[in-house]
Amino acid sequence: QVQLVESGGGLVQPGGSLRLSCAAAGFTFSRDYMSWVRQAPGKGLKWVSSITNNGISTYYADSVKGRFTISRDNAKNTLYLQMNSLKPEDTALYYCARGYGLGSDRGQGTQVTVSS
Repeated sequence: QVQLVESGGGLVQPGGSLRLSCAAAGFTFSRDYMSWVRQAPGKGLKWVSSITNNGISTYYADSVKGRFTISRDNAKNTLYLQMNSLKPEDTALYYCARGYGLGSDRGQGTQVTVSS
């Protein structure tokens, strides 16, 4: 079965950086688009970023464009999200998702809290 395990979240001050990772198993990772989505406290799921199966093209929500970078290592079946210049409004549970947009499968999430 599909397994997606996120890691790398934590508490960071505004302006700081974090790098999220997602280890994938149970499907052919290199064939699928992958995405990151997030859910802020009391809010619905929001799409953050997507990447094509070969990693050549990337897509970002306007709210994170220029600050976040999505990447992947198909040899390691791993998806990444480098987050720089973090803001309090980036506080959320971040999920790795299989597919474009909100995806068809998601992991358990990793918490990112941006606070001074």
